[in-house]
Amino acid sequence: MGRLKGLGPRLASVRGRVRALPKVAEAFYQSKEWRDLVRRIKAERGKWCERCGSGHRVTGDHKVERKDGGADLDAANIELLCQACHNRKTAEVRARRVGGG
Repeated sequence: MGRLKGLGPRLASVRGRVRALPKVAEAFYQSKEWRDLVRRIKAERGKWCERCGSGHRVTGDHKVERKDGGADLDAANIELLCQACHNRKTAEVRARRVGGG
Protein backbone atom coordinates (compact mmCIF):
# COMPACT_ATOMS: atom_id res chain seq x y z
CA MET A 1 0.00 0.00 0.00
CA GLY A 2 2.87 2.38 0.60
CA ARG A 3 3.70 2.58 -3.10
CA LEU A 4 0.18 3.63 -4.11
CA LYS A 5 0.19 6.58 -1.73
CA GLY A 6 3.42 7.83 -3.26
CA LEU A 7 2.00 7.86 -6.80
CA GLY A 8 -0.13 10.98 -6.27
CA PRO A 9 2.71 13.51 -6.08
CA ARG A 10 4.48 11.90 -9.04
CA LEU A 11 1.42 12.07 -11.28
CA ALA A 12 0.74 15.67 -10.32
CA SER A 13 4.18 16.72 -11.55
CA VAL A 14 3.69 14.94 -14.90
CA ARG A 15 0.33 16.61 -15.60
CA GLY A 16 1.88 20.06 -15.58
CA ARG A 17 4.38 19.13 -18.27
CA VAL A 18 1.99 17.54 -20.77
CA ARG A 19 0.54 19.99 -23.28
CA ALA A 20 -2.04 19.48 -25.98
CA LEU A 21 -0.91 19.99 -29.55
CA PRO A 22 -1.97 23.35 -30.99
CA LYS A 23 -5.03 23.30 -33.22
CA VAL A 24 -4.15 23.73 -36.88
CA ALA A 25 -6.86 24.94 -39.25
CA GLU A 26 -7.44 22.99 -42.44
CA ALA A 27 -5.83 24.62 -45.47
CA PHE A 28 -9.31 25.20 -46.94
CA TYR A 29 -10.13 27.68 -44.17
CA GLN A 30 -6.97 29.65 -44.96
CA SER A 31 -7.81 29.90 -48.67
CA LYS A 32 -8.55 33.21 -50.37
CA GLU A 33 -11.89 31.85 -51.62
CA TRP A 34 -13.13 30.97 -48.11
CA ARG A 35 -11.91 34.22 -46.56
CA ASP A 36 -13.48 36.29 -49.35
CA LEU A 37 -16.80 34.43 -48.99
CA VAL A 38 -16.95 34.98 -45.23
CA ARG A 39 -15.97 38.64 -45.66
CA ARG A 40 -18.78 39.09 -48.22
CA ILE A 41 -21.34 37.32 -45.99
CA LYS A 42 -20.38 39.52 -43.02
CA ALA A 43 -20.80 42.63 -45.21
CA GLU A 44 -24.27 41.44 -46.31
CA ARG A 45 -25.63 40.01 -43.05
CA GLY A 46 -23.70 42.01 -40.48
CA LYS A 47 -20.94 40.91 -38.13
CA TRP A 48 -23.29 39.30 -35.60
CA CYS A 49 -23.90 35.73 -34.50
CA GLU A 50 -26.99 34.46 -36.29
CA ARG A 51 -28.00 32.41 -33.24
CA CYS A 52 -27.48 34.67 -30.21
CA GLY A 53 -26.69 38.10 -31.65
CA SER A 54 -23.22 38.38 -30.08
CA GLY A 55 -20.50 40.25 -31.93
CA HIS A 56 -17.65 38.41 -30.16
CA ARG A 57 -15.27 36.52 -32.50
CA VAL A 58 -17.85 35.93 -35.23
CA THR A 59 -16.81 33.50 -37.95
CA GLY A 60 -18.37 31.66 -40.86
CA ASP A 61 -19.44 28.08 -40.20
CA HIS A 62 -20.91 25.43 -42.47
CA LYS A 63 -24.51 24.57 -41.56
CA VAL A 64 -23.92 21.11 -43.00
CA GLU A 65 -20.26 20.32 -42.34
CA ARG A 66 -17.98 19.58 -45.27
CA LYS A 67 -17.24 16.05 -44.02
CA ASP A 68 -21.01 15.43 -43.94
CA GLY A 69 -21.43 16.49 -47.57
CA GLY A 70 -22.06 20.23 -47.12
CA ALA A 71 -21.12 22.54 -49.99
CA ASP A 72 -17.74 24.21 -49.47
CA LEU A 73 -18.39 27.68 -50.85
CA ASP A 74 -22.21 27.97 -51.00
CA ALA A 75 -23.30 31.05 -49.03
CA ALA A 76 -26.62 29.32 -48.26
CA ASN A 77 -24.65 26.66 -46.34
CA ILE A 78 -22.79 29.24 -44.23
CA GLU A 79 -24.00 30.82 -41.01
CA LEU A 80 -22.20 33.40 -38.93
CA LEU A 81 -21.56 32.18 -35.39
CA CYS A 82 -19.78 33.61 -32.35
CA GLN A 83 -17.15 31.41 -30.79
CA ALA A 84 -19.48 30.09 -28.06
CA CYS A 85 -22.26 29.11 -30.48
CA HIS A 86 -19.72 27.63 -32.92
CA ASN A 87 -18.17 25.47 -30.18
CA ARG A 88 -21.61 24.32 -29.00
CA LYS A 89 -22.81 23.50 -32.53
CA THR A 90 -19.59 21.66 -33.40
CA ALA A 91 -19.79 19.57 -30.21
CA GLU A 92 -23.44 18.66 -30.94
CA VAL A 93 -22.64 17.62 -34.52
CA ARG A 94 -19.65 15.55 -33.37
CA ALA A 95 -21.73 13.83 -30.70
CA ARG A 96 -24.42 12.93 -33.25
CA ARG A 97 -21.81 11.68 -35.71
CA VAL A 98 -20.04 9.51 -33.12
CA GLY A 99 -23.07 8.41 -31.13
CA GLY A 100 -25.40 8.01 -34.06
CA GLY A 101 -28.09 10.11 -32.37
